[in-house]
Amino acid sequence: MQAAGRVQMAIDQWLLDQHCQGLHPPTLRFYTWLPAAISLGYHQRRFPEFWRQLTWQNQPIDLVQRPSGGRAVLHQGDLTYTLVTSDIPGNRMQAYQYLCEFLIRGWRSLGVDLQYGAAGRGYIHNPDCFGTATAADLVMPNGAKLIGSAQLRRGNTLLQQGSMRLNPDPGLFQQVFGGETAAIALPQHCSSAALIQKVSQALITSAESWFGIQLVSCPLSQAEWQTILPRVKP
Repeated sequence: MQAAGRVQMAIDQWLLDQHCQGLHPPTLRFYTWLPAAISLGYHQRRFPEFWRQLTWQNQPIDLVQRPSGGRAVLHQGDLTYTLVTSDIPGNRMQAYQYLCEFLIRGWRSLGVDLQYGAAGRGYIHNPDCFGTATAADLVMPNGAKLIGSAQLRRGNTLLQQGSMRLNPDPGLFQQVFGGETAAIALPQHCSSAALIQKVSQALITSAESWFGIQLVSCPLSQAEWQTILPRVKP
């Protein structure tokens, strides 16, 4: 699904609220952002003022607050996933590793081996989520961070959001964060849309196998949209 970042975040927040109330089953969804956007972690209040004036392909870049934590993420040429579930055993890091296993297995099926990052708490001083790789993030053999994830817990319910860099624009990344991004070498023998479809399907298959479930596609109904859209922040 492709939509503006504020719409995507409103959907995720609604899914979390519904699951907390027992009104919606666990959910895995994939989406992209249009226009390009920078999402800020829930507790991230400081960011460069010039981010408010950024454009890409003649469109303003949105600034959006995520319900999950972490640092800023540039959403251009990426694929985002959201997991909403509950009753995940273990501590915070054990929950990350349990939920991220489907990502590792899915990407392995595409010929990409991933491992967890090793950065410490110093990441909080870097405004760029992809500038460091913590133990909750997944990196490629060359050290490039492919997937950054963040969580929000509400009681025994958990929202996990993550961004996968598929075809980022290095020039835009440098414009936003003032540095170079590590090279991402993925099997791209297809268009961007086809690559997104290929990755999504691999991860759906992996999630079904790892979690022992059968995922069912459930597009939002008109009534659900009417509940979600008033939540979209200006």
